[in-house]
Amino acid sequence: MDRLIKGVRQFQERIFPKQQALFEKLAKGQQPETLVIACSDSRVSLELMTQTSPGELFVCRNAGNIVPPYGHSDAMNASIEYAISVLPIRDIVVCGHSDCGAMKGLLTPQNLTDMPRVKDWLGHARGALRAFERGGDEPHSHEAPASLARLNIRLQLEHLHTYPEVFARVQQGLLRLHGWLYEIGTGDVFSWEPAEGSWVSLRETHVLGRMRRTAGGELVQHA
Repeated sequence: MDRLIKGVRQFQERIFPKQQALFEKLAKGQQPETLVIACSDSRVSLELMTQTSPGELFVCRNAGNIVPPYGHSDAMNASIEYAISVLPIRDIVVCGHSDCGAMKGLLTPQNLTDMPRVKDWLGHARGALRAFERGGDEPHSHEAPASLARLNIRLQLEHLHTYPEVFARVQQGLLRLHGWLYEIGTGDVFSWEPAEGSWVSLRETHVLGRMRRTAGGELVQHA
């Protein structure tokens, strides 16, 4: 705690004065255009990863970056409803990560015996586990948590479509949904590309974003 208090003092004495105009503006309200649904894991620093400033991200975090289907009376349903109804959200990112404890819990449910609330919560990711099992992957392999994390991100994106306002805005082209996987040990971030049916490094998407597909399926550079 002493370290945190020291950090607060450094913020107040060194950081805040340099950005006082920004904070005075933020004191009057927020206008974030991106909602990020991420895992609670302490190793995932969204602002550091995306190099964003205060006020740019509306963040909801929970174990396993889970989005319960629409209609549940929980904090996630309420937060998503608020973000879509009140804030100028243009993009929603579901961000999972490597070495996720929630995914490990799904793979080893016997370890959740003393955590019934966690076990219930992870029930919203059971579809990802079923897909993992049917894919024939080895649940005890080193790659298993990351493989399940990728499936879970895709499942939670599907859950977002059950929210009427989310679905309506996506259909109108007013809202975009994104699935990201953050590799803690390398800093890489991969994006799920439904049209390609694959995960693509964000190091490459700035190139792919300037390209289009021909009728024959070939990628060509935009003029």
